[in-house]
Amino acid sequence: MDALVPAFIVALLAELGDRTQLLAMLLGSRFRAPAAVLAGTAVAASVNMAIAGAAGMEIAALIPHRAVQLMTGLALLLAASGAVLRVKPAPSVDRWTLGPFASSAGAFFILALGDKTQFLTTTIAAGSGHPVLAAAGAAAGVTIANAPAVVLGDRWPKLAPLKAIRIGAGIALALAGVVLVIGALGLS
Repeated sequence: MDALVPAFIVALLAELGDRTQLLAMLLGSRFRAPAAVLAGTAVAASVNMAIAGAAGMEIAALIPHRAVQLMTGLALLLAASGAVLRVKPAPSVDRWTLGPFASSAGAFFILALGDKTQFLTTTIAAGSGHPVLAAAGAAAGVTIANAPAVVLGDRWPKLAPLKAIRIGAGIALALAGVVLVIGALGLS
């Protein structure tokens, strides 16, 4: 559980108000098929986080635990800064003609490949030694974070205070990052 729950919480916080959530909103509005869009999102998140878990397993064998802890803390601080900075608009999905499931899976896979949530999942997998649990927790966090945007579509920004959500998530991520960095540097 020391990988599943942290990965879930970190992924959930990192995705709130992020470009992937804006993409979910666009896909939900375009296709009006929330179950198919959410299923595509879940598949893409699962594949991306499985890649992150595998990378974490490889990193764990090469880097000492304290360095992984420092890397995780720095990744959390970078994710926090990304949460409070202006979000780039999500790519247009108007021309995607693959249908709701395939369009969502493809768009989410491409957009999330190499993003902060995938990097955070890699570090959590490396630090915990449980890459499968880290990947599963993060994939669930990504999927649940994007569910409201998929279901509500273009109504999502009108109903949710996205700026306040992003600032709150950024503060939580920053606090966790500072704690990990302090612990990794032995300053506590």
